[in-house]
Amino acid sequence: MAQEAGAAGSYSRREQVGWYFYDWANSAFSTTVVSVFLGPYLSSVTRSAADAAGFVYPLGLQIRAEAFFPYMISLSVLLQVLFLPILGAIADYSHRKKQLLLIFAYLGAFATMGLYFLEGSNYLLGGTLFVIANLAFGASIVFYNAFLPDIAPAEQRDRVSSEGWALGYLGGGLLLAANLVLFQSAASFGIASGDAVRISMTSAGIWWAIFSLIPLATLRQRQPARALPAGQRILTVGFRQLSQTIRAARRYPQTLLFLVAYLLYNDGIQTVIGLASTFGADELKLEQSTLISAILMVQFVAFFGAVVLGRLAGRFGAKQVILGSLIIWTGTVTYAFFMPAGDDGQFYLLAAAIAIVLGGSQALSRSLFAQMIPPGQEAEYFSLYEVSERGTSWLGPLLFGLALQYTDSYRIAIISLMVFFIAGFIVLTRVDIRRAIAESQRVE
Repeated sequence: MAQEAGAAGSYSRREQVGWYFYDWANSAFSTTVVSVFLGPYLSSVTRSAADAAGFVYPLGLQIRAEAFFPYMISLSVLLQVLFLPILGAIADYSHRKKQLLLIFAYLGAFATMGLYFLEGSNYLLGGTLFVIANLAFGASIVFYNAFLPDIAPAEQRDRVSSEGWALGYLGGGLLLAANLVLFQSAASFGIASGDAVRISMTSAGIWWAIFSLIPLATLRQRQPARALPAGQRILTVGFRQLSQTIRAARRYPQTLLFLVAYLLYNDGIQTVIGLASTFGADELKLEQSTLISAILMVQFVAFFGAVVLGRLAGRFGAKQVILGSLIIWTGTVTYAFFMPAGDDGQFYLLAAAIAIVLGGSQALSRSLFAQMIPPGQEAEYFSLYEVSERGTSWLGPLLFGLALQYTDSYRIAIISLMVFFIAGFIVLTRVDIRRAIAESQRVE
């Protein structure tokens, strides 16, 4: 059993800290590249390549220039949904999750560094590199998460997961702060704003590559690598292992029920994160400088929030703390509905409330799920966990968009997202954690 293997080799604080640093490493991609710089910059490059009607034609398809980046996000997510379960199955069969973490971490990092060459009208280069980087990012997270049961006993996983998530916010925030200084002071450094953007995105890839060396140096492989049977191919084995996992998953109904709860409330979380800036700009009429500084503030407040919620989970239990965080999430979207336009102070207050529960609710979900996984199948189940997040990530934006379209009100659109928090809350209350753990540890 994975837990026994970890105990036999003794859990190491050094290994836990090394594991944390992969969150520190990859968060630079999420914050600097995805959240702030790439979308506007790639859209401007795509517009420069567009025809007089504002369209580009990748692979002969007619796409409006402004829609190119959202389409690239959708394509990368679709590829994750297709490939992550197979990669997870391969990792568990071959016992090579450390090697696979290395491969995808550096594939993502080098693709991100390649964004330095995104300029002029070369929008296809930018779109291709982003799809590769985002697919590699998602794959590496599967293998990273799968190490959690190896490096911490059950009673420590809430703390370890929360501390890793917190360090990720801190690392991503520090690099983003430096890059924002570079961007806003580009003229004083003697460089164009476009060059500052390209340097910032490249720095995220370099940051990702350098700090990935720490977990790769400290994480231990518990089981010897497993060779393929004669005449077998890695993809064939991966598909076979995945089909066995899916059939076996029916024996763990509480684990599956938790996944349903997670995909509901996490879809609400991801939608708030993704559309908060749009709500602030279009409905609250806030300046861009306010929105960027709020994003930066969230990174540092979320660091403390993740640590605090991890400590609370040690006292009250992860499930209870997640339920409490969902009440706060519901309260924040309700507060946003009544918030007056043009009030920077109240927007910062709202962002701080979100930041407090942002990292903690996700980190505790990860550690709670880690206790419900059959030993030896960590990567496979964490691939399903990742897919349950990304495969439904269109539901929240769809509801937001429909509410906006039919009511012409951003406020009704934002408050409609409480459906996901309330539904997730209700389903989570029905998850029997002890039974889920017992089911997952049962030897068939």
